[in-house]
Formats: sequence, structure tokens, C-alpha cells
Amino acid sequence: MNTKILFPSLATLLVLIMGVYFLSNPSYEKSIRAKYYYETGDYKEALSLAKEAFTLDVYNRMASTVMAQSITSLKYSAYIDDAKKYMKQINEIAAKESISDADRAKIRLICEIMLSSYIKLAPSVVTDADLVKDVANYNLGFEKLLEKVDR
Repeated sequence: MNTKILFPSLATLLVLIMGVYFLSNPSYEKSIRAKYYYETGDYKEALSLAKEAFTLDVYNRMASTVMAQSITSLKYSAYIDDAKKYMKQINEIAAKESISDADRAKIRLICEIMLSSYIKLAPSVVTDADLVKDVANYNLGFEKLLEKVDR
């Protein structure tokens, strides 16, 4: 009968001790905050906090993981920002009554740049699925545009 009470009590005590350590250690506290910012999509703040946490404790795996995730997610976000900007430029060119050879060359160059940028993105299982999907959709759009321009 004593072991039925003793084991859960010890397990609870151990979890509480780990929780207090985890929350009182500045490195892990920053890691938790970094993870929160990462999950909310603020990758710059997440990276900043993860770097601080990692500086405080180089053995903090959570900080290391969030730092790597944030770096990758920032690359994906930058690709999306560039894609939006270039798609806007391409749509402005396409809205013209006739597209000149120079405009076609500009569209081709933009598409080739974005396609090569996509190849350089490191695929990662831990990267936000929505980011990966958005980037893949933009890449597909640039592939289709390049096909149309090359005809």
C-alpha cells in the first residue's frame, strides 16, 4: 500500500523539481520564450532569444533546436516575401497590352532566380508546414510562368 502512494509522490516531486529548475534557469526560460515566439510566427524574436539562451548554456538542446528552426523559417519567410514582390512586378508587366521582349527577359530572369532560390532552401521536417506549403506554391507558380514565357 505504501508503494502505491510513494511512487506517484516521488514522480510528482521529481516533475516539480524539474519544472522549477527549467523555469528558474535563465537559459531554459529564454528557450521557452523563444519556442513561444517561434510557434506564433515571430521568427526573428525566436532566433534572438534562442541565441541568447544558447550563449548562456551551450548544452541547451531546446535553444539549439529553436535557433536552427528559426534560421530555416526566416529563409522560407524571405523567399515568400521576395515571391510576393516579384509576382506583383510580373502582374504589372502582364497587365500591359503587349509584352516586349525585354519584359519577357525580365520575367524569365525573375523566375529563374526564384527557382534557383527554392532549390537552395533546406528541406526540414521541423519547419512550419504552412511555410513549406506556401513556398512550394510560389515555386510552382514561377515554374508555370517560366514555361509560358519560354513558349
